[in-house]
Parts: sequence; C-alpha cells; structure tokens
Amino acid sequence: MNFFEYLHSRRHLLLAQTLEHANIVVMSVALATVIGVLIGIATYRSPRARGMAMATAAAILTIPSFALLGLLITPFGLGYVPAMVALTLYALLPIIRNTVVGLSEVDPALTEAARGIGMGRLRSLTTVEIPLAWPVILAGIRVSTQMTMGIAAIAAYVGGPGLGNQIFSGLANLGGVNSLNMALVGTLGVIALAVVLDLILGLLGVLTRAGHRPRFAWRGRDRRLTAAGALAGAPPATATSPTTGGQR
Repeated sequence: MNFFEYLHSRRHLLLAQTLEHANIVVMSVALATVIGVLIGIATYRSPRARGMAMATAAAILTIPSFALLGLLITPFGLGYVPAMVALTLYALLPIIRNTVVGLSEVDPALTEAARGIGMGRLRSLTTVEIPLAWPVILAGIRVSTQMTMGIAAIAAYVGGPGLGNQIFSGLANLGGVNSLNMALVGTLGVIALAVVLDLILGLLGVLTRAGHRPRFAWRGRDRRLTAAGALAGAPPATATSPTTGGQR
C-alpha cells in the first residue's frame, strides 16, 4: 500500500486525529494566553516581578517534554489532561514575554492623558494599553502555537490525542507494513496544521489591528479636549487663534 492509498483508506481516522490535535493545541494556547497575559499585566511595571515570572516560564521550557509528561502521569494519569497541562506550561514563556514587552513600549504620555480625562487604571489598561500592545502579544501567541504544535505530537507518549499516535505507531513498528506511511502522515499532518493555524492567527491580527490608534495633541488649553476626542474616535480639535478668536 503506497502513501496515497494509506491516506485514502484511513481518511476518517486521520481527520479525527487532526481535529483532536488542533483542538488540544488551540485549547492549550488559549489557556496559556489568559494566564500569560494576566501575569504580564501584573508584573510588567515591576522589574523584579517580571524577571521572576519570565525566569520561571523559561525554566519550565527547559524541561524535556518526555520528562515533564512523565512527571504529570502521577497526578493526572494518562490521556488528555496531562497533555494539555504540559502544552499550557510550554506555551507560557513567549506570551508572558511579549505581553511585558508590548505593555512596556506603550508611550507613557498616552496613559497619562487617559487618566487626565478621567479614565481609571483598569479602563486605561483595556482601552489604551492592551489594544496598543496587542500586535506584540499576538506575535507571542503565534510563536507559542507553532511551538506547542510539535510538542503535542509527543503527548501521544502519555495517551494524548492527535497525530502523534500515527507517528509513534509508525516508529514503534518500523520496518513493518505501513509503518513509514504512519510516520509520514503524522509528520506531514502536523506541519500542515501548523501552517493553517499560523495563517488563521495572521488573519486575526489583520482583522483586530486598530485602524486608528489613540493620538494626543499637547497644545495648551486644547490638551484635554484633543485627548478625549482621540480616545473617543473623534477628529482632534483645532486650536483657535487667541488674537482673532478663530474669525477673520
């Protein structure tokens, strides 16, 4: 049986495993995004706190995937849960780091102006800072997605779902019937899935890109009105001449 015959004969199983693989990666990255962004928001103003957060996430990333998955068998057993926990932990570092970098690069003048027009800390964060930092955060999410896509295949070691089962089955029976087809289908499937998810995230970045970022003009008495108009999406106010009163 050649590669294409194997692909056709196992198409239903392969489709199910592809969907399982995509599901566990998307769920893990989504959970890591929530956790990572919250950690980034909580620590980006404190050099010591953000250093500890990124050092911890980096230390987790250095643990070999086989070792971490093996350690998670004791508390969580085999199957979906240990695989998802491991993938979530591995996905944290790029998201935390990019959240910290994105929020740190927001111009302080913008946040000061937002507070000057009456915005609280939370509203300033959600309305001004996070939207401006979003492209950088999304770049971290894309990196985490590509990274966890390959690690998810190794999760078959603990009974995890996905295309890793094809790879492990093929390698375990190397030299047997369809062993090469199994390993090849699983590997190519992971690559194709990684490309598709990256394209989707790229499209998401285009769709969520701010068309008009907040802009503030610092011109004397018009400072407050211009900042408010910029945050509300209105065109900036034009200063009138103090000598003519705006009339000729």
